Amino acid sequence: MITRKTLSRRTLLRGVGTAIALPVFDAMSPALASSSIPGKTPLRLAVVYVPNGIEMRYWNPDYEGKLGELPRILKPLQPFKDDLLLLTNLTQNNGRALLDGAGDHGRCCGAYLTGVHPRKSAVDIQAGVSCDQLIANHLGSQTRFPSLEVGLEDSRQAGDCDSGYSCAYTNNLAWRSETQPLPPILDPRTLFERLFGKGVELSPEARARQAKFRRSILDFVREDTRKLQGDLGPTDRRKLDEYLSSIRDIERQIERAEHDNAQIDPGMEKPYGIPADFAEHFKLMTDMITVAFQADLSRVVTFLVTREGSSRPYREIGISDGHHPLTHHRNDPDMIEKVAQINAYQVRQFAAWIEKLKSIQEGDGTLLDHSMITYGAGLSDGNRHTHDDLPVLIAGRANGTLKTGRRVVYRRETPITNLYLNLMDRMGVHAEHFADSTGRLDGLDLA
Repeated sequence: MITRKTLSRRTLLRGVGTAIALPVFDAMSPALASSSIPGKTPLRLAVVYVPNGIEMRYWNPDYEGKLGELPRILKPLQPFKDDLLLLTNLTQNNGRALLDGAGDHGRCCGAYLTGVHPRKSAVDIQAGVSCDQLIANHLGSQTRFPSLEVGLEDSRQAGDCDSGYSCAYTNNLAWRSETQPLPPILDPRTLFERLFGKGVELSPEARARQAKFRRSILDFVREDTRKLQGDLGPTDRRKLDEYLSSIRDIERQIERAEHDNAQIDPGMEKPYGIPADFAEHFKLMTDMITVAFQADLSRVVTFLVTREGSSRPYREIGISDGHHPLTHHRNDPDMIEKVAQINAYQVRQFAAWIEKLKSIQEGDGTLLDHSMITYGAGLSDGNRHTHDDLPVLIAGRANGTLKTGRRVVYRRETPITNLYLNLMDRMGVHAEHFADSTGRLDGLDLA
């Protein structure tokens, strides 16, 4: 329903020290129709990276073509199989030990989006410009944030990072230049304040003082909200209520996480505001990515689901062993089983995010329809550190341009950078080649 007043796509709810961008409303349709992509909502790209490889025997189906029953690790995604593309036999050649530097875990993460073999010169780290940053450079002027970098764990906090350049490779997916990684935001409060606050990063002490007087961010935009509601039709008012409720829910989650962390033995060193529970932390960060996508704050996100080489235990599912040591299972059935459980647990959190994206109506489809959410790892077999037949899937229909609901098997040793050319095309970046690419992937297009 188009209302009596046409809204700009850049309409904001303003308050003291904050400005909340809005999702796509029906009342913005005329503005969207005159945008640089006529009749289309923005396309979003998120790259979700999991560490230490995947138990591929429980990832790859035993068939090609139309997706039917999904294997054990992918089972949480069964309700969304028609929205998935599962790609097989993609390889990250420059993650291999072709040259000196970085170690296997550093190489597989450092080369994942750059396609360039990470190395260490006499004076600094060197990787390459990542494909997400090429897209961010192209689209950055259209959104408040050219890109967002998000993560759940830093090896320097875990205490098992052996050198500066190794840390840079294992802790970063996004690279602005050959020597400049873009570190992910780990603290939910920091990400929230970046999206909605003044952009000032506060110390834990300053945040603690501020929290004593904190009101909901929605209180500061109450007057603007009231005025806007008068300009919206019933459908848009409902959409606004749902959107603002989701922001308030994120605030409550952050407050609860900070309270729960305060109950931890003070002898434990705990990063400020980061939930102890993996699933809670994952949900908080993806909820904020969802809001950022809805409000067109950014269209490019990298999400490092714990850093590469992570030895994190998953006690919440009964696994006290470290993830990385378990992957070096030497074919021990008990260890393999634990790795498979961790892989499935991580996919379960991802599936919950996909469900949320699919539930949000936007224009002529859903937020998931207008997204490309990739999920994968820079290793396949974590026991042998293999870089071929990587686990790669895409969720979302890319504004109706991806033919989903299928498993596509490519020739062995097909560079994963070929896929990045396809993704960049859809995001408006058209390149002859990227890193070690040999051409674009066939079989992805809807037509």
